[in-house]
Amino acid sequence: MRSSNPVFSRRGFSRDNGHAGFNTAPQAGAVGTQGNPYAQPAGGNPYAQNPYAQQDLQYGTPPQAPSTTGRMTMDDVVMRSALTLGTVTIGAVLAWVLLPVSSTSYGLAIGAAIIAFVLAMVQSFKRKASPALILSYAAFEGVFLGVISEMYNSVWSGAPFQAVLGTMAVSAATLVVYKAGWVRVTARYARIGMAIALAFILVMAVNLLLVAFGVAEDGGLRSFGPLGAIVGIIAIVLGAFFLTLDFKQIEDGIAYGAPREESWLAAFGLTMTLVWIYVEMLRLVAIFSGDD
Repeated sequence: MRSSNPVFSRRGFSRDNGHAGFNTAPQAGAVGTQGNPYAQPAGGNPYAQNPYAQQDLQYGTPPQAPSTTGRMTMDDVVMRSALTLGTVTIGAVLAWVLLPVSSTSYGLAIGAAIIAFVLAMVQSFKRKASPALILSYAAFEGVFLGVISEMYNSVWSGAPFQAVLGTMAVSAATLVVYKAGWVRVTARYARIGMAIALAFILVMAVNLLLVAFGVAEDGGLRSFGPLGAIVGIIAIVLGAFFLTLDFKQIEDGIAYGAPREESWLAAFGLTMTLVWIYVEMLRLVAIFSGDD
């Protein structure tokens, strides 16, 4: 099973892609290993599920990333994430400054979102990370965010700034909860969360069709009323759920010595999750502002 973002399936560090991840199933004969990605089979090799770990069993050391170069580190993830998110920010700022609020700019935003979607899908199905694809996705996503942020700001002054603060708060709180061990990312946790997320996306897709054909009015479930606020809160909670999956994959990728280029996938996944949270937070801020 692969970890996924709310919108796109992406490759992580799972065994089906040649890397060990949180969703690696315990081998037959393992005792008490359900949901434990680090557990070893009884009487087996503790490195059996880790294709990158050093084979120094004589020292009895636990699986850890090799000290040699070419392996993913937290610095790599931070640098690639900063570059990807920086590209999103630059694209958003340029779109805000250069594209005034109009039907034309709205059309450009939709076009940028479609291109970003296509680029993300292409990257999701590639066997290796492509920095050019990921940064191109970030640039077009930034254009989309810049236009819609300016539109929201023209009606609800300050909404984008509040949404940025809200996104940072949700991300920081999720990281604290994850690092404190209050949430354990196991295979069961991921399956249940993914089922809820897929159901949510399906319901939103049906709602979009109903709105498009005039069956549902005022946005249906995505209205700017109390129902829309509840849906928005659920969407943000799902975004936090996907952040925990991202954190776990990064942690395992580093622990298991995944190749350095995998840090681009980590940055890609984090960017998509943060964009999801920001867009939902932007809507939520507008709803609670109570000023249509």
